Amino acid sequence: MTYGAANLNGDGTDSKSTLASTVYHQLRGDLLGGALETESKLRVEWVVSKYGAGASPVREALNRLASEGLLGRHDQRGFFIMPVSATELEELTRTRCWLEERALRESIAHRTAAWEEQLVLALHRLGRASRLSPQNQSSLNPDWEKLHRIFHRVLISACRSQWLEGFCDQLSDHAYRYRQMANDGEGIPRDDFGEHRLIAECALDGNADGAVEALIEHYQLTAAMCMERLKQDEDSKAVAPAERARR
Repeated sequence: MTYGAANLNGDGTDSKSTLASTVYHQLRGDLLGGALETESKLRVEWVVSKYGAGASPVREALNRLASEGLLGRHDQRGFFIMPVSATELEELTRTRCWLEERALRESIAHRTAAWEEQLVLALHRLGRASRLSPQNQSSLNPDWEKLHRIFHRVLISACRSQWLEGFCDQLSDHAYRYRQMANDGEGIPRDDFGEHRLIAECALDGNADGAVEALIEHYQLTAAMCMERLKQDEDSKAVAPAERARR
């Protein structure tokens, strides 16, 4: 199949762009969800086969993901899945706290009645959802995850800067990747809903300092849980060669 100027969908969009967008969203979801092994090469041919699209839209999707930092790229050697590391997690968490502190303070300073209603509703819906999957108590519930993302988006939605919201959203995606890979359904005990409720209550009361403190503590605890799982994985990898040597 070839793509030309006349190859349009019924809504006037280019089929190539539509396919590239579809591959982009599917592959992005797999990358963020930890469905693909980190540091492995991502050959165009393999992506074409797995996602059922042509080489051209696949390359477009891969380039887009590389620009977001979800894929790395070697000159002349193609793409690879970005590794996870304790160093990157520390930097990610630190940067996210910096940006979201500013976004949250601005959002509280310019809050409206509509924003307050949206935040109360987002918190209520989050509290009614189960954080862990009903089918697997050691994994996160996708429905809860969607509501969790909505809560944090609403929290900073009155900051009056789409640029700032966009940067925060991008960092949130990378943090989600770590949480999925680290599987923070287990580990350090926490009152997750209580953490979100405290953030919301402080924000609704106009207590910017309290809201920021609660938000940063929330992110740092999550990072600590992810860090613990990364350490466990590294210890397991270190033990495996020694066990094979004894056999």
